[in-house]
Amino acid sequence: MRNKKLEANVSMAVSKIFGGFNMNALKFLLPLWMSPLTGAAIRCTFAAVAFWIIGWFMPKEQSTPKEKILLLLLGALGLYGFMFLYLIGLSKTTPVSSSIFTSLEPIWVFVIMIVFYKEKVSVKKIVGMAIGLVGALVCILTQKSDDLASDAFTGNMLCLLSSVAYAIYLVMSQRILANVGAMTMLRYTFTGAAITGLIVTAITGFDAPVLTIPIHWQPFLILMFVLIFPTTVSYLLIPIGLKYLKTTVVAIYGYLILIVATITSLAIGQDRFSWTQTFAIVFICAGVYLVEVAESRDKSPDPLKK
Repeated sequence: MRNKKLEANVSMAVSKIFGGFNMNALKFLLPLWMSPLTGAAIRCTFAAVAFWIIGWFMPKEQSTPKEKILLLLLGALGLYGFMFLYLIGLSKTTPVSSSIFTSLEPIWVFVIMIVFYKEKVSVKKIVGMAIGLVGALVCILTQKSDDLASDAFTGNMLCLLSSVAYAIYLVMSQRILANVGAMTMLRYTFTGAAITGLIVTAITGFDAPVLTIPIHWQPFLILMFVLIFPTTVSYLLIPIGLKYLKTTVVAIYGYLILIVATITSLAIGQDRFSWTQTFAIVFICAGVYLVEVAESRDKSPDPLKK
């Protein structure tokens, strides 16, 4: 089990590092080289095809028709909802701000677990949640729109909602993983997300100049990076973490997204140093840390792994 936990932690670290670079890559692509809605459909469809192909070379996993339907619905609503909100939000704000809200996922996980799974509530957890939410409010209310963020307030609110959607996806994914294999979960959730994405794109129109002829190689290669590493490889690694780590530990790896996205954004000029952003980052990290310390001292089993 110790080796499995090490494998799970390494998997989550690699996954979230790719996730940090994903922020900057998508910010480059959106909305000039592809629209957010088309981008969500491309990501979900590419990953769904990739996971079905990979699944052909792996041992067969057992699942019931009911479980497959639940996975399709989870993908269609939870996974696509997350990507839908996330890509639109990122197109309007900066990678650092969007990653700040990604770091709130452990807070939302705890809220869900308290409301639906009777997770223990302690003063330290409540204080941690409050501090984290103060950091989020500072980012939302103080960031102004400029040449790097066309509509910072709307973008930040959408990124906030996307972090809630992803927390729901995390919680439900881990619960379903108790009964089905990781590849089954990935194939059916991304298939559900791809179906929703294709329907939405059919209604709104396909908008992806990055895929037009003649090929513009720089944006095309960046798109391939997004599809192969942060989308396919990253999501392939997440179930390993979900299988052997507590939900809150999985969510707290979102810190790596924040660190990588911040360093890269400042290095390549996708964001500028801001004291208010720094304040928000410190508060959110402190809040999540307090919640995690309270969780680590709670010896009760993870309610999602019953």
